[in-house]
Amino acid sequence: MINIIFIHGLESSGEGFKGRLFQKQIPGILTPNFFQFDTKISIQLLLKKRMEQLKSILDKSGKWIIIGSSFGGLMGALYTLNHPSKVIKLIFLAPLLNTPFLNPLNFEKAKIPVIAYHGKNDQVIPFKQSYEIAKQLFTNLKYNLVEDDHFLHNTVQIIDWKKLLDF
Repeated sequence: MINIIFIHGLESSGEGFKGRLFQKQIPGILTPNFFQFDTKISIQLLLKKRMEQLKSILDKSGKWIIIGSSFGGLMGALYTLNHPSKVIKLIFLAPLLNTPFLNPLNFEKAKIPVIAYHGKNDQVIPFKQSYEIAKQLFTNLKYNLVEDDHFLHNTVQIIDWKKLLDF
């Protein structure tokens, strides 16, 4: 059994649009709710708390396929780069990668398959900046620029998840 987890974005949850879609389409996927975004705490502290939650989930069993959306993409990238032997595949949905938390000089490049989908009309996270960082962090990268916005609602519905996840 392959373990699969969806990591939601900054202001979302595991019960958001993508979380519900994945629960219907991907048997056994975990869609946990991570520590809630609060403007009263720093992004650094929020990331630290969420990464502690993620590590406690992923360290419990075997290898994982990680699907990370936006801020969840940052979390998935950090976990993968720090624990490359625990991740089979990393899938990004409009990932937040252009951030000081992911300085390519601080990490050894990961060799696992990484597939990204990023909307041409993303007004939240510029495609080009995330793509440039991804190229520096991952050697086996396929970065797809799609006709969509940051939320990728159309894209996630037409992806063949069974084929992409090999089940």
